[in-house]
Amino acid sequence: MQSFNNLSVFCILIFLSVAVRAEVAGEKLMIGFFSSGSLDNWEAKEFKGQTNYKLVDLAGTRVLKAESAGSASGLFNEQRIDLHKTPVMNWRWHIENRLGNDINEQVKSGDDYAARVYVIASGGAAFWQTKAINYVWSSTSPVGKVWPNAYAFSGVNGRMMMIALRSSTDQAGTWYSEKRNILTDLKHQYGEEIRYIDAVAIMTDTDDSHGKATAYYGDIYFSKN
Repeated sequence: MQSFNNLSVFCILIFLSVAVRAEVAGEKLMIGFFSSGSLDNWEAKEFKGQTNYKLVDLAGTRVLKAESAGSASGLFNEQRIDLHKTPVMNWRWHIENRLGNDINEQVKSGDDYAARVYVIASGGAAFWQTKAINYVWSSTSPVGKVWPNAYAFSGVNGRMMMIALRSSTDQAGTWYSEKRNILTDLKHQYGEEIRYIDAVAIMTDTDDSHGKATAYYGDIYFSKN
């Protein structure tokens, strides 16, 4: 990702324009209803070049396909989500190919991922209070590794933490389902209970390593457990 400064501005805009549009059906709060053929409420944000996002049929199911060739742009969904009601984010994803095995993901030149899903708790005009967690499909970092984003400001300027959920040990071309308690993860990473998040985003990016990647994302939803 080319510049976290752009992401900070983006987070400010989220705070100023966010509307509570989500509706809970039972215990499920749909955020990305890709299987219905809809991209409602998802908007593009370009950092460097454009990753191609489109809905496709794959094995009889509608999913979101992302193709990146030296680009870094994402799709974001602005919704204020009450984590006291639905703290668990659920999704599934798979990649067609991995990036290089010589990428250092802890520095700017290696801040690329075949797939990432992240949540943002905006600080609004006080952007230095913005907090985010990226769940990534890592190329070289082991599953479970946590580190600060190489582009993120430190200290008073806001933070973004990276968590490797998948790595080179996971099979390309295979769907994996994820379930993360966002309320718990935010508290663990930032030492405080953060009740609301203001956006969910998806990104497949290869701008720093100048590579290519193709990934697929299934439905994204929040639940009570």
